[in-house]
Amino acid sequence: MRVARIIGEGESFYHILSRIVDRRLILDDIEKERFRRLMRAVEAFSGCQVLTWAGLSNHWHICLRVPEPEPITDKELIRRLHFLYNGAAVEQIAAELADLRANDQNVQADALKARYTKRMYNLSEFVKTLKQRFTMSYNRRHNRQGTLWESRFKSVLFEGSRRALWTLASYIDLNAVRAGIVTDPQDYRFCGYGEAIAGVKIAREGLVRVMQSPNGKMANWECLVKHYRHFLYQRGIKDPERNRGGIDAERVKVVLANGGQLSMREALNCRVRYFSDGMILGSRVFVDETFHRYRSNFGVKRQTGARNMRSVRQNRLFAARRLQHSPVTPPVVC
Repeated sequence: MRVARIIGEGESFYHILSRIVDRRLILDDIEKERFRRLMRAVEAFSGCQVLTWAGLSNHWHICLRVPEPEPITDKELIRRLHFLYNGAAVEQIAAELADLRANDQNVQADALKARYTKRMYNLSEFVKTLKQRFTMSYNRRHNRQGTLWESRFKSVLFEGSRRALWTLASYIDLNAVRAGIVTDPQDYRFCGYGEAIAGVKIAREGLVRVMQSPNGKMANWECLVKHYRHFLYQRGIKDPERNRGGIDAERVKVVLANGGQLSMREALNCRVRYFSDGMILGSRVFVDETFHRYRSNFGVKRQTGARNMRSVRQNRLFAARRLQHSPVTPPVVC
């Protein structure tokens, strides 16, 4: 039986992950670029915000902010439709909507709008639109049929705190480093940090939202980029020549084999399953509150939601699941 997806209240933040069927390595640089452009188009249409992301050869990660829904005017609807539909289709919708308004058929006009606005400010609709449209495009270009994606997409509800979002964003931006593709995330253009360093405004805006100051005030990219880069280097990049941080894969194996724990700084250089299978991640209070809202998703004997992250030393972050099998695995060695 499919378990109900955990959804936040009001403005919410998620780590979402989806893999190619059979985990085939079919996303080359050309396909990753097509995925990036489509992702940005769906973002603009939906009103959701991609805070950062990473596209690999057989899967992708997105840190997604889903704001509270807001009213959409007819004019705004038509503007957003241009991101996903061709000009002729948008003109037809605009003409039909205008005709209904002109004839005081507002109920029908609102029903027409609802066909599109129901796909906005919604986690599942964002992913559905992205995956379906990419599948249709890929299948057409490669003369194939059938699903492109492996089962249901994964999502973990993250607390919107600075600590939780910095940890998640750095984990995503370090994907190519863990995979041994690059030694510096700025050299990988299919991630939010790589886009931002290259000057992509929308990517910078996403990371600025991640790095907002504790009092909620927004600083600009120039003020924050050095702090985020320092955060990334502290957490993941191994560069012996420059004596930079990181952790050797063999050391990870030894520590875990002996029942030891890694610091979050060390763990972020590994694959941390809590970020894809932990269900909810944040402070103890946040996880417990969400647990009680979704009480029916858990066993009847369970009393609390927050669980320590096994194999990872306390970082004041908790998950809803206590993973038993390989919660942390060493980075790839190339």
